[in-house]
Amino acid sequence: MTEAYIYDHVRTPRGKGRPDGKLHEISAVSLASQTLQALRDRNALDTALVEEVVLGCVAAVGEQGGNIARIATLNAGFNECVPGVQLNRYCSSGLDAVNFAAAKVMAGQAELAVGGGVEMMSRVPFMADKAGYYTDASFPKRSRYVPVVLAADRLAEAQGIARAELDRLALISQQRASAAEAVPAFAASRIAIGNLAHDECIRAQTSAESLAAMAPGFAALAEHYAAALDGPIDHRHTIAHAPPVCDGAGLALVGGSAEIGGRRARARVLAYAEAGGDPHASLLAGITAMHRALEQADLTLDQMDRIEFMESFAVTMAIFLRDHAVDLAKVNVAGGHMAKGHPMGASGAILLSSLLDNLDQCGGRHGIVVCTGAGGVGAAMIVERMV
Repeated sequence: MTEAYIYDHVRTPRGKGRPDGKLHEISAVSLASQTLQALRDRNALDTALVEEVVLGCVAAVGEQGGNIARIATLNAGFNECVPGVQLNRYCSSGLDAVNFAAAKVMAGQAELAVGGGVEMMSRVPFMADKAGYYTDASFPKRSRYVPVVLAADRLAEAQGIARAELDRLALISQQRASAAEAVPAFAASRIAIGNLAHDECIRAQTSAESLAAMAPGFAALAEHYAAALDGPIDHRHTIAHAPPVCDGAGLALVGGSAEIGGRRARARVLAYAEAGGDPHASLLAGITAMHRALEQADLTLDQMDRIEFMESFAVTMAIFLRDHAVDLAKVNVAGGHMAKGHPMGASGAILLSSLLDNLDQCGGRHGIVVCTGAGGVGAAMIVERMV
């Protein structure tokens, strides 16, 4: 089987998912197009050689509908021979898109492909597609939709994760993200969009005291989903323990040889995996995918020099750290989702971009991205930095 290499990866800053966010005036197609153009220009890429563009996008409706991958590819000025396909696996979509691109290369179906994602949550909010699944009470109770914020609270209660631990991890995420903005190496793959050159959601003023003073934020939502829940929930998560909704995009250029245009690839794909799990627990499938990828690569978590673990909510990170003998100093070293934000369809690709920068910064060899999404889905990818 052909190897798959990541030649380059670019990501946009993450803008606040609100009308006053600095990316709000840019359409989803335009943001994806600008990211494609940046990938092309950074690599002097002949776009006629690209055989696929795969984009994750969760709310595929309105300006994000109509196969945004193909539309953005044309809008970016890529050769018209380049096809495009849009996919949705909730919060793991962006990483899945890179996995799919790598799979085509490894199967010999493409020499060069682009994978990533885009989401403009300030313009097209989550659930804008009005899928019947979100409200249909005819589904069996076990498979009914439960918002991830409620799944997070229920998981924290069931797993005995204390509020103090949620606060601790949220503070670490904010502190690291704030500090990382002053280290250019952590943003080597991040491109400026308009007048935004930094991740906009970071709350540098966050303190242990401010976190402790916040009340749980999601009890009212539970009333609307009472029929799908197993009784009352001890609500523990505040909005500080949840990733802010935001705008953003990320793209990887993937191919089958160790060099492109005389330049060495940044990383080799060692393994990737997807997984499903309990739709009501919802936030643990990424950990299952992680173990599958590690088994495929014949590696251990301890051998990972850097880990980008999606902070779906603070509880997910708490369970990961509790159940695995992992050094926190290797995990989300430049901050995580709770600080930087979560543009759903793009998040997994953005994490992969961050991982490559973090490996370069520390001179590490192996790294892993772990993503978890709504409905009990997850994905993971392991890469080896090319040195």
